[in-house]
Amino acid sequence: MTRRSPGPEWCPSRIPAARWYQAPVGARRWDELVEQLRAAGAPFAGRLADLRDELVAPESWIQPPEMLRICHRDLWADNVLPTGQGGVCVIDWENSGPADPAQELGCVLFEFARTDPGRARALTRAYRDAGGPAQVNRRGHFSMLIAQLGHITEIAAADWLIPHVRSPERTDSAAWIGETLDAPHTRELLDNLVQGLRGRDTR
Repeated sequence: MTRRSPGPEWCPSRIPAARWYQAPVGARRWDELVEQLRAAGAPFAGRLADLRDELVAPESWIQPPEMLRICHRDLWADNVLPTGQGGVCVIDWENSGPADPAQELGCVLFEFARTDPGRARALTRAYRDAGGPAQVNRRGHFSMLIAQLGHITEIAAADWLIPHVRSPERTDSAAWIGETLDAPHTRELLDNLVQGLRGRDTR
């Protein structure tokens, strides 16, 4: 899966980089977007409305970072490429900066393991064996994921309403928001992911 991230500099309200990875979109903004998209006849408005609660509720899980280190902060599949020697190469470091490694690991587990607990455990073992300093063991470790994907989805919806240089055609922004609609980061999915790593309840 690819995940097109405009980066914090593209946020229409000029959210500083730290807020891009930590601040919720908020129920009021989600409700506003759903109303505007329905009024404008967006073909995906109903699907976004159905997902509204799953976009709002996890925002209450967002916690401040506990351990700041320089992280990539954009580790989606399109930025991790295979090398000719059988390894991987991480590209696109323009959004790198201070973040909590546990919260970045939460993004990586969602992107590359999703509903496969065995894959999540294998990825985590490899990460730890390579010297990774963090672990994902509670809901708050998905804070970066929830905030970043929320803002990406918000901007894709806004681009459909008013086409932007990022998405000059509405088909572009519809496809972009479809990434969230087709594979949402639901509470059940994230809870199951942590439970698969810890083997017990996350609450």
